[in-house]
Amino acid sequence: MAATAVRYLRSVGAATSAGPAPVEPLPRPDLRAVADGERAPVDPAEFRRVLGHFASGVTIVTAHDPEGVGAPAGFACQSFASLSLDPPLVAFMVARTSTTWPRIARAGSFCVNILGADQGALCRGFAVSGADKFAGVVYEAAPVTGSPLLDSVPAWIDCRIQAVHTGGDHLIVVGRVEALGAADEGEPLLFHRGKFGRFSA
Repeated sequence: MAATAVRYLRSVGAATSAGPAPVEPLPRPDLRAVADGERAPVDPAEFRRVLGHFASGVTIVTAHDPEGVGAPAGFACQSFASLSLDPPLVAFMVARTSTTWPRIARAGSFCVNILGADQGALCRGFAVSGADKFAGVVYEAAPVTGSPLLDSVPAWIDCRIQAVHTGGDHLIVVGRVEALGAADEGEPLLFHRGKFGRFSA
């Protein structure tokens, strides 16, 4: 009886293996950017020039890439901000063309290293694409996620990825804060109109 049933299933092309039938994966959705007809009449160079007047701090966002056998990943990030106190959330923006972001996304967590006034060279090292950014860089594991916590940074925030939103040609990454810490003294590294600077009261 069983043999007859198997012959019938084979004759109509049905799967006869014990496991489930293979399922074709769904197509990967396209991330929506601004369409040509929606673009505002703003020159990109003028956009950068005007927005460059907004002074900000500078961070390095780091993670351990699980597909790189725990290899560290990181990039310099100016577009970082606190987002919510309850629950404690922070956010950073990253270009959709970033080659580092997929490695952080795979990790599912990250550490925001807030840079001090004397760490401009460290920032420039992490702003270079394709280089070994961690060469000669001292770090330890952040207490909850294990993401690289860089040596001598004045403050750090250890996070898990909570949400990712599309924002034009960038992604808006929201992280839930799991742990954080700061030194009691030290000046921040500031970025203004394409140059590093210091805070002066």
